[in-house]
Amino acid sequence: MRIVDVCAFYTPHGGGVKTYIEQKLRLGPELGHEIVILAPGDKREVIERGPGARIITLPSPRFPLDRKYWYFADEAALHAELDALKPDFVEASSPWRSPAMVARWKGDVPRALVMHADPLSAYAYRWFEPLFSRKTIDRRFEQFWDHLRELSQVYDRVVCASSELCQRLEDGGVANTVLHPMGVEEGLFSKDRRDPDVRRRLLELCGLPESATLLIGVGRLSAEKRWPLVVDAVTAASHGHPIGLVILGAGNERSRIAKRIFGNPHIRMLHPERDRIRFATILASADALVHGCEAETFCLSAAEARASGVPVIVPDRGGAADHAADGAGLTYTAGSAEAAAAAIVHLVDGPPLPLASVPPSETMRGHFAKLFADYSGVKPHAHIAPAIDSARASEAM
Repeated sequence: MRIVDVCAFYTPHGGGVKTYIEQKLRLGPELGHEIVILAPGDKREVIERGPGARIITLPSPRFPLDRKYWYFADEAALHAELDALKPDFVEASSPWRSPAMVARWKGDVPRALVMHADPLSAYAYRWFEPLFSRKTIDRRFEQFWDHLRELSQVYDRVVCASSELCQRLEDGGVANTVLHPMGVEEGLFSKDRRDPDVRRRLLELCGLPESATLLIGVGRLSAEKRWPLVVDAVTAASHGHPIGLVILGAGNERSRIAKRIFGNPHIRMLHPERDRIRFATILASADALVHGCEAETFCLSAAEARASGVPVIVPDRGGAADHAADGAGLTYTAGSAEAAAAAIVHLVDGPPLPLASVPPSETMRGHFAKLFADYSGVKPHAHIAPAIDSARASEAM
């Protein structure tokens, strides 16, 4: 199949979606499929990534709140590109504006909406749940739910990578939902990469001896990742335990997080490690990964930690929670720094987790093999798009 991914979330500057796309471009052709990533950018450009793999960017505006991203604004140009590519299957990788554009494209090929984002958890629930129940919040955001339900009538698959998101969409009346958990890069993440010298150096950076506990946090420095919660939790847990935290990330919340750290010598923020082998070594050398975001649709960093034999301390909602299953980690009440601190203390003081008996992590190769096999079983038919009003969703993506 020629699979065209209309990917509004792709940016060359990094992030989980970029990691996912890089694996798709590499593994798709090995599995017998041609992969084309259609992404917004500053100009039209064709980037060849090897036989059967390329990225095409279309001239698009930059996203005003984060200029590392762009958004599709020219529907006619997008449709013309799809016409020229003649895909066998089309994916849209955003719940915002671009899937409505793809829904209105008149091609008679199957298509899937891949939920790389969970806006309700990232924004609405995070902002308002302390005051209102989720049912009340959902009623206030009924237009967004209507948008998803309308899209699901056009799309043959609505692909979710976490069990909670899949169930929530089903319960909300979104049709054609399927669960396809993602995976980790094959052969890269392993407990065998644990390096005592790397661990010692990171603890020294935190002003702590080797006998201390080394926690690592990985992810974009943005509000929905809840790094202040993680900082508060580690600070509280450190009152009776020597604990260091190293955060690897970049983003527009860096200064705010630095203020929250407020000179704590045991918490350090470092830039992302782009070398994948060095990153896998750093991850495997930590004593645990701690994460604060309950809006993850999969949580690649937690999956990679699990594959590295590193326990995870994650919220009990969202995609991250799946990676604590089978004794691979601990969950805490989402949004609660106090609960996160208690989980950290429990990990330090409690009995060791049964990491040796944790089942092997899914690989990206396994994920794509199952996903593309599912796509292959969808029969082509004429798609009749309803009058989907893209104004219901944000113009952003």
